[in-house]
Amino acid sequence: MIYITGDTHGGYDDFLNRIYQFPITEDDTVIVCGDFGFVWDTPSHRQSLAKLTLEPFTIAFVDGNHEDFNLLYTYPVLDWNGEKAHKIADNIYHLMRGQRFEIEGKSFFTMGGAYSIDKAMRVEGKSWWQQELPTNEEYKIASETLKACDYKVDYVLSHTVPQSIIHYLGKVPDMHDAELTGYFEWLYGELNFKRWFAGHFHVNRLVRDNVQILFDEVIRII
Repeated sequence: MIYITGDTHGGYDDFLNRIYQFPITEDDTVIVCGDFGFVWDTPSHRQSLAKLTLEPFTIAFVDGNHEDFNLLYTYPVLDWNGEKAHKIADNIYHLMRGQRFEIEGKSFFTMGGAYSIDKAMRVEGKSWWQQELPTNEEYKIASETLKACDYKVDYVLSHTVPQSIIHYLGKVPDMHDAELTGYFEWLYGELNFKRWFAGHFHVNRLVRDNVQILFDEVIRII
């Protein structure tokens, strides 16, 4: 089975409480839609991450804006389910941007990242990182990936959402996020997909029947 949830922000007890409402096994995969938050260089985060490595199920996550990117990018890159991922542990993987993974017979296009509106209250290199938004190279990788699959996937995994979906939430898209959310808006119209999963907004809401925004809700898709 595949389970998908929203931002976990390094909350060990909260994460496990969400997951163990289901009869989860070692054959299952749990996907987090950004702001995973366990890969941070502090004693408490290292302890929580170490405990997660003992869980029987597989954890995969796209990055959000609140990740320790300097630390995250030190992990080895390997092929995992057909594409590139950072291996955090034997059961934990960071799904890199612009990839198309095959997980339990379903295809997932991954594009993490988002802009931190609270950037002014954070410290660069300690609680905020420039890598929170995709680079030109990552957009190029995404384009090549999507062309190779003829713009067809089962699911999209991201942190933020297309601009029109932000409006549906009653919010105004941030100009600093416009490149990414604008790209997603274009992709929303071009891509053949079943459902788009995202986090970031700390709400649980289904928009337009095909964009599922998650916070603490868990969705089982197969």
